[in-house]
Amino acid sequence: MRRLRACLGAAAAVTLAAAGTTALVASSASGATTALDNRWYAAAPYLMPLDNDPPDPAAIMDATGLKAFQLAFVLAPDGGGCTPTWGGTAPVASDTAVKSVISTIRAKGGDVSVSIGGYGGTKLGQACADPASTAAAYQQVVTRYGLHAIDFDLEEPEYENSAAIRNEIGAAKILQQNNPGLYVSVTTAGTADGTGWFGKQMLLEAKAQGFTPNNFSIMPFDGGFNGAASQTGALANFNTILQSTFGWDQATAYAHEGFSGMNGRSDTGEYFTQADFQTVLDYATSHHMDRFTFWSLNRDRQCTPADNGGRTSGTCSSVAQNAWDFAKYSVKFAGVTPPTTPPTPTPTPTPTPASCKPAWSSTAVYTGGDEVSYGKHNWKAKWWTQNEAPGASQWGPWQDEGAC
Repeated sequence: MRRLRACLGAAAAVTLAAAGTTALVASSASGATTALDNRWYAAAPYLMPLDNDPPDPAAIMDATGLKAFQLAFVLAPDGGGCTPTWGGTAPVASDTAVKSVISTIRAKGGDVSVSIGGYGGTKLGQACADPASTAAAYQQVVTRYGLHAIDFDLEEPEYENSAAIRNEIGAAKILQQNNPGLYVSVTTAGTADGTGWFGKQMLLEAKAQGFTPNNFSIMPFDGGFNGAASQTGALANFNTILQSTFGWDQATAYAHEGFSGMNGRSDTGEYFTQADFQTVLDYATSHHMDRFTFWSLNRDRQCTPADNGGRTSGTCSSVAQNAWDFAKYSVKFAGVTPPTTPPTPTPTPTPTPASCKPAWSSTAVYTGGDEVSYGKHNWKAKWWTQNEAPGASQWGPWQDEGAC
């Protein structure tokens, strides 16, 4: 289970040096915006704008100097169909909530990439008929938000479906061709060997289609990793896979390689501290890798207590830290020195808990939209479920609606 999903996952990224880092101007419902340098899109950490207690991106920008955010995740509708939604439930075509987040970021001189796919939910590559219709669905996202960057998060269970991966890779190639200068990253699962069988099959599909994104990134966590040494070892092995697959030399492979980590405690109980991030950052920069990102900004703050009772959370890191410690490593990868003294945040008033919904029952059947209370929180069902306790799994059928 990857990145403590309160919604979904990451992807692999390969690079095409398209027009360098020249400004790309796109008109959309969010207005015309000028692209950042590609290094910022390569450094953008993941942010869930609608789930996992979203932090204020403006506050993160002020405290760290961060300019780019990787917004997650775009999926097919839970009810079926080949149209883009946020998290399977909020149609992109009528979205105002994420658009508002993007406007806030851009008003402060920043920008976003949008991530599609992830661990949970139905992906558009699974739902759409072919690469062309998959690309048309993603083009709606690119156009609506005036995107200069997009991330394909290709991992289980989707990457076990060869037809779906053919659609995703084909769509990525079409988007790259139809949107000159678009920064395209592909993120996939990491193993000690670099990536597993399905990840290697995805790379072979990209080779067969003649597709070269800006980078292929691996996620070296949730697979028996233990600190930075195991992660850099996986990156070295993945580099060898890229060389053998595409016929690149070592330097070219590193220039098309990326790292996507998980800050703090992973889903499987691994720990990645600030020191681990610094070690991997040093490795990435010294080998001239193209991307350094992590899951997620929603988790880049300290729990209470700091170790969260030995549990993994979607809203805090489960390690001792100052707020946004891990975001500063992304800023460094972009080539900027983070502020040493973050501004004092405005105190947030304590919200009044909502009244509790009817208590959850292990024997009852619930369908999408049903609301219950459990553990002094209200929960909403995302889909049909029975005897699955709310909060038992970050990627389970229940969405936390807060204390009651």
